[in-house]
Amino acid sequence: MTIAAIIDALALPSDARVDQRVPKKLLLEKGTPTAADKRHIQDGLEELRWIAALKPSTVGVPDYRDDTRAYLEIAVLTLVLRSEAKSTRLSELVHRAIPYPVVLVAAQAENLTLSLAHKRSSQNEAGATVLNGALVSVDLLPADSSLYAGLAIGSQPRANLMAVYQGWIEWVEALKASRITGRFMRCSSPESTAARRSALELHDRLEHEIRSLRTQATKETQLNRRVDLNLTIRRLEAELAEAVANL
Repeated sequence: MTIAAIIDALALPSDARVDQRVPKKLLLEKGTPTAADKRHIQDGLEELRWIAALKPSTVGVPDYRDDTRAYLEIAVLTLVLRSEAKSTRLSELVHRAIPYPVVLVAAQAENLTLSLAHKRSSQNEAGATVLNGALVSVDLLPADSSLYAGLAIGSQPRANLMAVYQGWIEWVEALKASRITGRFMRCSSPESTAARRSALELHDRLEHEIRSLRTQATKETQLNRRVDLNLTIRRLEAELAEAVANL
């Protein structure tokens, strides 16, 4: 699986293609990096490339505006990282630096990740945008290649650019859910989409807590404390099973 294969799967119109290299200084100046981030950008970023600009004039889909956001364009970018790079943080900095919602395909060694994040107008700085929630991301695996046709822009809702972008987010969430349930299924309503998102967030949190508690239980020398930890693990495992059922 390659970056080129994923870009091909998006099936972007030729009129939208840009194919320009983006300098590191964009992240250094616009991504609100810390001093540590700046080191990671310099040491870990191999190449950032602007692949396409999806606008009403290039994709035939109207823009979207409301009181808190304006989806005038969607930017498609690729990010190539060195092996030692902080991939999640650098991806977030890319999303922060670009003033439009971003479809980001990131490559690090043999690993590919697709990430998206809704954006809204900044309340503190006129004309600026900020992330509206956490990144929604998923690792792209060769085993799922039969599903990648669903990434095509023509397969997304076309009411407006925000609907297109939300369609990609829902595809990512469906893929993440399929890794747990064994079946890939797009949601049929906003309510089921919201329920799946909540279940995914709960699933990730519970898995993290269970792993942490199991590590503590392995190291615990007091029997009564180990029993308490194991009881808590069993309770969380029951909650985890319920979260899986809701996916």
